[in-house]
Amino acid sequence: MARATTTFVCQSCGASYGRWQGKCESCGAWNTIAEESVAATGIGGAPSKGAARGGKTRGRAFVLAGLDGVNDDAPRTETQVGELDRVFGGGLVKGSVILIGGDPGIGKSTLLIQASARLARMGHRVVYISGEEAVGQVRLRAERLALTASPVELAAETNVEDIVATLTEGPPPRLVVIDSIQTMWTDTVESAPGTVSQVRSAAQILIRYAKKSGAAVILVGHVTKDGQIAGPRVVEHMVDAVMSFEGEGGHHFRILRAVKNRFGPTDEIGVFEMTGKGLREVPNPSELFLAGRDLGAPGTAVFAGMEGTRPVLVEIQALVAPSTLGTPRRAVVGWDPARLSMVLAVLDAHCGVRLGSHDVYLNVAGGLRIAEPAADLAVAAALVSSLTGAVLPADAVYFGEVSLSGAVRPVAQAAARLKEAKKLGFTKAVVPEIARGESSEPGLATQAVTNLSTLVADIAASGVARERPKAAAGE
Repeated sequence: MARATTTFVCQSCGASYGRWQGKCESCGAWNTIAEESVAATGIGGAPSKGAARGGKTRGRAFVLAGLDGVNDDAPRTETQVGELDRVFGGGLVKGSVILIGGDPGIGKSTLLIQASARLARMGHRVVYISGEEAVGQVRLRAERLALTASPVELAAETNVEDIVATLTEGPPPRLVVIDSIQTMWTDTVESAPGTVSQVRSAAQILIRYAKKSGAAVILVGHVTKDGQIAGPRVVEHMVDAVMSFEGEGGHHFRILRAVKNRFGPTDEIGVFEMTGKGLREVPNPSELFLAGRDLGAPGTAVFAGMEGTRPVLVEIQALVAPSTLGTPRRAVVGWDPARLSMVLAVLDAHCGVRLGSHDVYLNVAGGLRIAEPAADLAVAAALVSSLTGAVLPADAVYFGEVSLSGAVRPVAQAAARLKEAKKLGFTKAVVPEIARGESSEPGLATQAVTNLSTLVADIAASGVARERPKAAAGE
């Protein structure tokens, strides 16, 4: 019988200590250290350190393979969900383990049951293990999504050893979905499910099964209040890919983003729309983000951005209002607040736009989060438009990075941005100087901007021109 050892493990970061203490020295969290018992055989059945030091346990020799081997199976298996395959890097890799996290109710289970059903219809064996719902509850979701005819194998189980024993019977499955990893538990750890030791040990057993059998395993993970995947960070290092399923409660679309991917890019996104019949793929998200925009309001500019290899056009909304507070407010949704502070400083220092006594509100329409600095030019245009009351052209797009000297610097993949703008009906693009010659689209005029002060002067002049006829009519 394995001898149990007692350790004190932080439930936030997974650091272990020999005795209890109030504050974790690793992550700084208070009252997160709990007592856990671990079998002396080690996590996942590995020999204990004491046995290794005693020299009584010897390693087992294994066969080494070369790089010139031939794989019999296809390197990837497409799930027939185009947006999901895009984020995965072209499909599921044999023996890969993917961790998907997201807020409760965001649609993780709906997405995975749809992908499982499409993969099962192609003739592959797919197993869906639910640790949070009964089999009947999963069937109710399948009935609502009209997926009951798909040959997906269901089970409601939380013991990892029983799950692995069941999966080894019959042919190896192509896909195994574990919903969720926080509900799984193993006999090798004497602690409650959801604790750091249980999550780490259960994940290690499932990863070892995936590597030996060749089945792709998708683990669903809970998230904390700040949006991070709950559990020890070591699990994210153990898996092959980490995906984040994002979405705002007030919007009907969801975004699947790759945080880590050993077999594909990490800058791709997949866009889905939540409907009454499940998640629907959005092959052209630019039309979704630009739908219903107000064409005659000042303070709005269309930004031509890039998400991986996909160009995405999104509306930047800005509101500049006089402040009654000693310290004006700066509210940002969907963009970097530090980047906004830099653009405001450049406008003040090099363009004469004084916003020190104004509240500034910036929003990326649709709930999309932008991380690239190419949005500087669109943000600056929206801010100046809101301040002066000048309405920007509805058929114009903006992109370019603003430096601290006020110069507009070129950005990557300008041709793809301009091509997407032309496809959606835009006729004008305000771009950096070097990007003007990259447009080969007929009917798309490009205005080169070398300095931010030039753009500010053009917007201010158009605002004055719009006000003059009104003043003349009043006279």
